[in-house]
Amino acid sequence: MNPALAPLDTDPQETQEWRESLEAVIHAAGRPRAHYLMDQLTELDTARHGDLHGRVWTAYTNTIPVERQPAYPGDLGIERRLNAMIRWNAMVMVLRAGKHSNVGGHIATYQSAAVLYDVGFDHFFRGRTDTFDGDMIYIQGHSAPGIYGRAFVEGRIAPERMDNFRRESDRDGLSSYPHPRLMPDFWQFPTVSMGLGPLTAAYQARYMRYLEYRGLKEHQGRKVWAFLGDGEMDQPESLAAISVAGRERLDNLVFVVNCNLQRLDGPVRGNAKVIQELEGTFRAAGWNVIKVIWGGGWDALLAKDSTGLLRQRMMECVDGDYQTFKSQNGAYVREHFFGKYPELLALVADLSDDEIWALARGGHDPQKVYAAYAQAVAGNGRPSVILAKTVKGFGMGEAGEGQNINHQLKKMSADAVRAFRDRFDLPVSDDQLEEMPYLRPAPGSAEARYFAQRRQAQGGQLPARLTHVDPLPVPALSAFATQLQGSGERGQSTTMGFVRILTTLLKDPELGKLIIPIVPDESRTFGMEGLFRQIGIHSYLGQLYTPQDAGQLSYYKEAKDGQILQEGINESGAICSWIAAGTAYSNHGLATIPFYIFYSMFGLQRVGDLAWAAADARTRGFLLGATSGRTTLMGEGLQHDDGHSHVLSSVIPSCVSFDPTYNFELAVIIQDGLRRMYVDQEDIYYYITVLNEAYPHPALPEGSEAGILKGLYLLHPAAADSDPALRVQLMGSGAILREVEAAASLLQQDFGIASDVWSATSLTELRRDGLAVERWNLLHPVQEPRVPYVQQCLAAHPGPVIVATDYMKIVGDQIRPFIDGRRFTALGTDGFGRSDTRESLRTFFEVDRHFIVLAALKSLADEGRIERAQLQVAIDRYGIDVEKVDPTAV
Repeated sequence: MNPALAPLDTDPQETQEWRESLEAVIHAAGRPRAHYLMDQLTELDTARHGDLHGRVWTAYTNTIPVERQPAYPGDLGIERRLNAMIRWNAMVMVLRAGKHSNVGGHIATYQSAAVLYDVGFDHFFRGRTDTFDGDMIYIQGHSAPGIYGRAFVEGRIAPERMDNFRRESDRDGLSSYPHPRLMPDFWQFPTVSMGLGPLTAAYQARYMRYLEYRGLKEHQGRKVWAFLGDGEMDQPESLAAISVAGRERLDNLVFVVNCNLQRLDGPVRGNAKVIQELEGTFRAAGWNVIKVIWGGGWDALLAKDSTGLLRQRMMECVDGDYQTFKSQNGAYVREHFFGKYPELLALVADLSDDEIWALARGGHDPQKVYAAYAQAVAGNGRPSVILAKTVKGFGMGEAGEGQNINHQLKKMSADAVRAFRDRFDLPVSDDQLEEMPYLRPAPGSAEARYFAQRRQAQGGQLPARLTHVDPLPVPALSAFATQLQGSGERGQSTTMGFVRILTTLLKDPELGKLIIPIVPDESRTFGMEGLFRQIGIHSYLGQLYTPQDAGQLSYYKEAKDGQILQEGINESGAICSWIAAGTAYSNHGLATIPFYIFYSMFGLQRVGDLAWAAADARTRGFLLGATSGRTTLMGEGLQHDDGHSHVLSSVIPSCVSFDPTYNFELAVIIQDGLRRMYVDQEDIYYYITVLNEAYPHPALPEGSEAGILKGLYLLHPAAADSDPALRVQLMGSGAILREVEAAASLLQQDFGIASDVWSATSLTELRRDGLAVERWNLLHPVQEPRVPYVQQCLAAHPGPVIVATDYMKIVGDQIRPFIDGRRFTALGTDGFGRSDTRESLRTFFEVDRHFIVLAALKSLADEGRIERAQLQVAIDRYGIDVEKVDPTAV
């Protein structure tokens, strides 16, 4: 955005009269009356001309004028010296890492944001104590070296560990960016995948309020701070939740956008002004916008600017100009910024070039930053965003200050390091410059005492992460007796089975209040509308209207203490709420149990980056992929039919994936997941697919629990007297297991071939077991080799293996290496989805009972156990079209 400059004032006297009139109204009746009158004028103009003339941005100056700037409560001299040490540590950690191992790092981002962080740590960010849960800080990923540099000054990180920056595989190192998975006691949130920090921070603030409205946590005035980059705000996710924060008036949320005007390759908005653009966006979304553009050195010049020409010049220059100014020197600024107008040259005539060069941007002035933070936390019923203008690479001089190349800059010359030392007056002698030692105040010094006092005043250390809470009383498996006993002849979907399991948990006297159901506007699709009246849908306003379906049993009930998080058509927001709930054990000292159910096609495919971040954040909880499989969702077609979510879930190391067919399997899996996550406190989460197809459910087979959890158990054994030479092993999961069962009947009935039928509840877990065994055997060559679980299962069951799922063949192929070399066939639904009936789709994708029979016959024929003519018999008998379209053809 490059807002047009205000037109010239053709009648200054009239303008002054209008200004005086407005001041008189404010003085006599207050600002609300003045705002009412301004709104009336705007409405009159709009009614007359049919369009809105207005603006959502203000002048390109600081929001807080100097006369309203609060006194700074700290010792600026000491803080400047501490700030310099932390800057130095951040820089030399990267330089030493490059020197020792060439692993690199980022220097310029933290140098631009150092004051923004230091003022926060010294005066605003509150750590966890015995009586306060602490603020939550989302650190901008590329600023991590500065956070380590501060932690070194605190004594939290030893110099040896600083030297292991970005070297973690075989030593006690420091992760490249904020990664709770890698540093579970230190980092609170993963943020470096740009855009996810602001999105998850907003929903974290909302979840905090949710816990308060429901009476699960006391209101403590905690804040969620998110440090972001102006380039990062181009990510759609960065702005995705600001309407939620504005609408729900989340005044516990503060965004700090470091506007250094540069992204990775060059200017963010070279031809415009990113601060003005962001101001308009946030202001329109209902945020309190605080601009920190100019440092204190500009105050006197602005006060002398009686004509407004300086303000006009500030608005005229685009961001590309400002970046160029800061890559040059004071003489250049005098000529190219002030020099456009003789009046501005006269304004700075008494300043030297060095004094002009010293005119700082607001984000480098601790007094300006303090004033902005103080206003942001004051609490005015709105979220706040601070747009702080800085210089990327501030202090790096010719090595990279304000230069396009500085994001990738990982090395600096000896002269540049010396210049940095001199610029910040650091206690490093010339003899030490080659070594580049880490710095911290001498014990007992004024700086050391001050640093400790500020942290003590702000509570516990930050960042810091709570790793464990008290275990929860998980119900026994018998609590889900309805699912374990089967349904008789009555058909039911596993989605309904899940809803009944969820209802059981919600009624649990101890766990019920901790269950967090999350849905993205599909409750009725999943049969969950009965929960509306029972536990309510959360709304911070309650319910201000009579719902249209008020007379019905399952009416749409909203309440402040509602338990369901109904996120609308918003999968990204829903998974952010799920992450907030699944990390509540760490962030709130309260373990909550989130169940997020969604169309499986619109889950991991759509929010894969967030699912990976959830693993990094050590999230615990359940993801339910409903209407799963490529062939179960009749009539919906290509973009609804999921044949690959289990491929996507398999790449997340801490995601435990299951594809159950029967309700008893689902009950066993969920109950054990509760134990693992909320009693044993494993930092894992579950992805479980459920179906919308109704069919009868058998009872839990005796002794099958362990196999269900390992990923494979024998559901239907072959007859004991069957011929081992004419025997096959049929495996299936999810929607296709029942086709496998039917295929076993056809093989016996039509060809006299016996089958063992296995339910493969998790092919992914079977693969992980196999890989673990292979690794152990590799590293322990002289010990008795271990045997993969799937191979153990098959040991007494001869014959080729056929695996059929409603997912891509690669899902079944995961176990191919672990079946002791026997013939193996994987059937799956590779290709794009189609609209049709379930039966037609299973035939089209070649995973129905007839193709399973054909695959089994081929395996036996390939082994010479039957004649190949038997395959043609099957093709003719079942009417298989051998010229049908290849489902993988595009």
